[in-house]
Amino acid sequence: MIAARLNGPADFAGWRREARRLALAGIRPEAVAWLTSDDDAGLFAIDNAAPIAGETTALTVSRRFIELAENVVCHRDGGRFVLLHRLLLRLQDEPHLLDNAADSEVARAEAMARSVRRDLHKMTAFVRFRAVSGAGEDGPFIAWFEPEHFILERAASFFTGRFAGMIWSIMTPQGSLHWDGTALKLGPAASKNDAPDGDAMEAYWLAYYANIFNPARLKPKAMKSEMPVKYWRNLPEAELIVPLIASAARRAEDMVMRAPTQPPARHVRQLRHRPELPADESAITSWQDAAAAAQRCTRCDLHCHATQTVFGEGPLDARVLFVGEQPGDQEDLAGQPFVGPAGQVFDRAMKEAGLDRARAYVTNAVKHFKFQLRGKRRIHEKPNVGAIKACRFWLDLELQFVKPRLVVALGASALRSLTGHAGSLASARDRELALEDGTPLLATVHPSFLLRLPDEEVRSREHARFVADLTRVQQRIFRH
Repeated sequence: MIAARLNGPADFAGWRREARRLALAGIRPEAVAWLTSDDDAGLFAIDNAAPIAGETTALTVSRRFIELAENVVCHRDGGRFVLLHRLLLRLQDEPHLLDNAADSEVARAEAMARSVRRDLHKMTAFVRFRAVSGAGEDGPFIAWFEPEHFILERAASFFTGRFAGMIWSIMTPQGSLHWDGTALKLGPAASKNDAPDGDAMEAYWLAYYANIFNPARLKPKAMKSEMPVKYWRNLPEAELIVPLIASAARRAEDMVMRAPTQPPARHVRQLRHRPELPADESAITSWQDAAAAAQRCTRCDLHCHATQTVFGEGPLDARVLFVGEQPGDQEDLAGQPFVGPAGQVFDRAMKEAGLDRARAYVTNAVKHFKFQLRGKRRIHEKPNVGAIKACRFWLDLELQFVKPRLVVALGASALRSLTGHAGSLASARDRELALEDGTPLLATVHPSFLLRLPDEEVRSREHARFVADLTRVQQRIFRH
């Protein structure tokens, strides 16, 4: 066995020198023991002096191979040096070998290089410096990191360039880097206990991280792909990640509710110029009369702050009439029911159930948006019984003019408006109900209920149940 001694596990210059010597001497890769430390020498019966043939033949490799080898040398795989030695020899007879992605040795080397590059990227992304006790503005700072491969020296230039004005050390199980502001020194391996647990700035960082976390854009699988769980134990923000993920759905719903603002001034001006509509409710003889009269409704106090009345819409010969709770912010501005986030959930579920929303009549138990103003944002509030009873006049007119074959209550407020009882929605959901005139009534959840569910698995299950309820609606209205 021929010895090839390197100065460390990622000594690319040493590997390049020794590989050239061995290749020119005609030594096969299987006959070489690559020694990366003094301890390795005891593992082999080795010959330190490889015979050197006359260097009459030059070795030729591409820059592409050099770059590949620089990465592969840093990999943890113990067979990396033998693999590179074999590729070096093959390239002398197959100059385009690296273009053959199907070659098993080329594919293996490329995979190892990708893994090293990925580890380098993770190190530059996940190293967290902490101030040493009594440190000044420029340090010293210490970071602990556990790389997967031998990348410490390869990563050094990034940190000396990025944090040139700081005094810092990066400690790893493979070795350490020490920067004094002008020169970089390599040190021995360290343990996590050598690094500080935290510093005064960490609380600020955690507060910042929690506040920039956007639950509406959360994609756990993508996040764990970019920030694998194995790195979390060394990240100060890791303690926040699990609770932030768990509360993401609720926070996203809160964002949806907080996002609306007061109606634009131009919208208010347009309403002021709207012509006066008939106020005599006794003169209502058609749906058009009802929709017009509702725009000047003052039956409860909600009209004082809402932008406008949101009456129902849909074909007047619709077979099914859906009743929701009340308009939301986007409905209040648009003057149409179910056009906001809950409306999007409703439309998707309708499509999955084989129902065409354009053929259904959709309205709300309460015709004005009830909200609480926080700054410029309007936060949804559940309507009280008084508003539900006041608006029943308009709902009765809609039922009278549409004459649906089936009515569907979306949520507890709609069920209370239609039946007058404050019973449990859960108990009514699977029962056969009817209005006073005998029109069949089915009850299910309001689409906004699905938006508020914090757990993705639960949300998926409840969405499927909602679609099943709508499928029952489809089967009922088209039953001959």
